[in-house]
Amino acid sequence: MRVVGFMILRNGVKMDYPFREAILSALPLCEVFYVAVGQSEDDTRTAVAALNDPRLVILDSQWDLSLRQGGAVLAQETNKLLDQLPPCDWALYLQADEVLHEADYPTLQASLKLYANDLRVEGLVFDYLHFYGSYRWVGASRRWYRREVRVIRPWADIRAYRDAQGFRRAGRKLRVKPSGARIFHYGWVRPPEKQRTKLQELHRYWHDETWIAQHVPEHFVYEGNDRLVPFSGTHPAVMQERIRQENWHFAYDPAQVKRPLPERLLEWIEKHTGWRPGEFRNYRLI
Repeated sequence: MRVVGFMILRNGVKMDYPFREAILSALPLCEVFYVAVGQSEDDTRTAVAALNDPRLVILDSQWDLSLRQGGAVLAQETNKLLDQLPPCDWALYLQADEVLHEADYPTLQASLKLYANDLRVEGLVFDYLHFYGSYRWVGASRRWYRREVRVIRPWADIRAYRDAQGFRRAGRKLRVKPSGARIFHYGWVRPPEKQRTKLQELHRYWHDETWIAQHVPEHFVYEGNDRLVPFSGTHPAVMQERIRQENWHFAYDPAQVKRPLPERLLEWIEKHTGWRPGEFRNYRLI
């Protein structure tokens, strides 16, 4: 069974993405890991090369920065990279702020092997932990997606969908199985000033400069008005040094979060049944 990893990346240092940790978390599972690095204004390519792993393949890519609607450039770059992957049984996709936990390797490897020859299975879906404001708090409201596909078949008709949050095959949702593994998503954990830089840069894949000037605040503050729960587990080993460098304070008081009754009712249903009414799933479990 051959597993190939892949990631697209641009201005990863500037936006303070944990891309090195993400890559390192995937390498033990992959025969080779491809990183397509777009034209950057920082040392992103140098930082990737400094990982100095023989399984790592760096490809240079020129992003079409005129695409500023719907994150289309992200899907375009993902598809360009997909087309350059070598033959394999599975392609493992990670975004630059998504990290795998080593405790999940045995379960994930078992799933990869179990379904490798079952061509009805087009991908594997992962459970998400979305950290917000700190490495100690996890998003628990309906605004956070619970699962997404991160392992796919490397088939020509499987393409990145919309902003490359997920994938589709010939326009339809992928038929998938649970991977049994988690994605630790750190997209909302970095120093506030770097979070502002990230938002300003990232929004350029969706909006023009006028919109950004109106919607990205001059000084970013993590808001405490969403439902978060304390995280009591362990973080991936590759994240430990980054976690030790946390030097900002995120004050969160669950008692101060006021949520409307309809939202609380929907969360009650989800808590007691596991069903999230109205949830968008870009995949179909089989």
